[in-house]
Amino acid sequence: MPENDRQRAGASSGEEALIAEFFAPLSEGFPGAYGLKDDCAAIAVSPGQELIVTTDAVIAGVHFLPGDEPGAIAWKALAVNVSDLVAKGAVPLAYVMNLALPDIDRSWLAAFSGGLLSAQTAFGCRLIGGDTDRTPGPLSVSITAFGTVPSGCMVQRTTARDGDIVYVSGTIGDAALGLALRHDPQLADRSGLDAEACTYLENRLSRPRPPLALGPALRACASSAMDVSDGLMKDFDRLCRASRVGGRLQASLIPLSPPARKVISTDETDLADLMSGGEDYEVLATISPAKAAQFEELAHGAGIPVTRIGEVTAGPAGAVAIDPAGGTMSFGKLGWDHFLAR
Repeated sequence: MPENDRQRAGASSGEEALIAEFFAPLSEGFPGAYGLKDDCAAIAVSPGQELIVTTDAVIAGVHFLPGDEPGAIAWKALAVNVSDLVAKGAVPLAYVMNLALPDIDRSWLAAFSGGLLSAQTAFGCRLIGGDTDRTPGPLSVSITAFGTVPSGCMVQRTTARDGDIVYVSGTIGDAALGLALRHDPQLADRSGLDAEACTYLENRLSRPRPPLALGPALRACASSAMDVSDGLMKDFDRLCRASRVGGRLQASLIPLSPPARKVISTDETDLADLMSGGEDYEVLATISPAKAAQFEELAHGAGIPVTRIGEVTAGPAGAVAIDPAGGTMSFGKLGWDHFLAR
């Protein structure tokens, strides 16, 4: 190839060109992003609002399989961050992304940026900056997301109180079953799951939808909240320990989807596995009894199902789950831990 052709090819695949082609369009509509042509972005916050910040990463072989569809990888990378914002009562505003690529595959990047566009449209935020790198290691996507809440209204995880009622949004365990189906496709036949049920469980794993509309109910009523990402039991235990309170979950009240109930009924899994499986990206909240009816009404009006699953108690700090017979449930593990997983 002549030297000038090589130079043109290099320019077309360089970092600036890749950003301009695949990612700058995702910043449209956010003036402070400056079309991703600057090293920094400006975030304007309305008077009386605070900026809430969270960050999380997804890595090939850890959070997704290397051969997963790129649009789903992009969706999940943004969704796991939006989930944190939602649990704080925040409204998603913008995000920055650090993308480390083992190689440059333009068709992969097109599908990936398309997945980001779908996700940010669903979640109401825009890409405003970040970095792209080559890496000899696995593909990784690290996102820092920004949201807003009225000043002083962020819902913390350290403020649960004795006597609070514990609620969870949506259903628990679907993503864990989606992952189980990935590893064991015959689980569908053994459990009597049809194609629609399998697709539902797969989507719960690969394209989680945090309950965005729950924010106003959380801000108005929740004494504490966090998202359910590493397993319901693990995250409730974290919340209780952070708040220095005890907590009880009633296993018979845990909300399950019809596919999850079907798998349990065939003894292919049990409730303890679903309560510790992780990646639900629902919201766990504690509500004072005086505000419980208001919370349920606001959640229902927003179209978000919420379920009472337990209560906060006086110490010792930590959480337990009670089985239908009244005994304390045992768990092989409470949930996912990056540094203990094998």
